Amino acid sequence: MYFLCVLCGEGRVIKDEYQMNYLIWQLVDSGFPAGGFTHSGGLEAGVHQGQVTDAAGVWAFARQAIAQAGRSALPLVTAAHRSVAELGDLDELCDAFLINPVANRASRAQGRALVTSSARSFPDSDLGPLETRVRGEQLRGHYYPVFGAVLNGLGVDLLETQRLFLFLTGRCVASAAVRLGLIGAYDAQELQTTVSKDIDSVITKCERLRPLDIAQTAPLIDLCQSTHDRLYSRLFQS
Repeated sequence: MYFLCVLCGEGRVIKDEYQMNYLIWQLVDSGFPAGGFTHSGGLEAGVHQGQVTDAAGVWAFARQAIAQAGRSALPLVTAAHRSVAELGDLDELCDAFLINPVANRASRAQGRALVTSSARSFPDSDLGPLETRVRGEQLRGHYYPVFGAVLNGLGVDLLETQRLFLFLTGRCVASAAVRLGLIGAYDAQELQTTVSKDIDSVITKCERLRPLDIAQTAPLIDLCQSTHDRLYSRLFQS
C-alpha cells in the first residue's frame, strides 16, 4: 500500500495521506459531537415566518446559506487557519459582526463544542491550549475563527478546511429540513449533492477576502433567525 508521508524537521512522521482522509471523514461524520445538529441556521424560523414552505424553498435557502457563509464566515475561517496567533482579534471581530443575538449565541455554542470535541477526540493533537483559552473565558469561542484554528491544529490544509466548512453549512440545512418535515431523506441527499457543486466556486470568489471584508448577503435569513427565540415551539436552538 502506498503511503505519502509528511515529515517534520526532525524526520518524525506526522501524517500520512490515509490518516488525513480518515481524520476528515471523522470530522464530517454525523456522529462527531460538534453541536451542529442542534442548530438549523435560521431555517426553522424561516419556516414559521412563512419564508420557506416547500422543497424548492429549502433548496433556495441552502444555496443562499452557502453563498452567505462564503462571504461572511469564510474570511474568518481562512484568516484563523493561516495565523492562529490572530485568533483573539478574529474572535472579537466575529462577535462584533454577529449582532443578531441568536446567531451570536449559536456561534459561541458551536465553537466551544467543536474545540472541546476535537481536543478530546484527538488527544495527540496540540489543541489543549486552545481549549483552555476558550473554556477559561479568554475567548468567546466563535465558530468561524475557531473552526479555522482547530483544523490548522489538526493538520488539515487550507483548501480542505474551506471545503469542509461550506459542506457542513449545506448539510446543516439539509438535516434540519428533514427533521422539520420539509423534505425526505433521499431529497436531502440529492440536495447535498447538488449544492456541494457550488462550494469550489464560492471558495474561488471569497478566498481573497480579508476579515474586514465580511458582509451579510442573505439578510432575510438573518432577520428570520433573529426571531427564533420568540417561536411558540421549536426543535432547534437557532
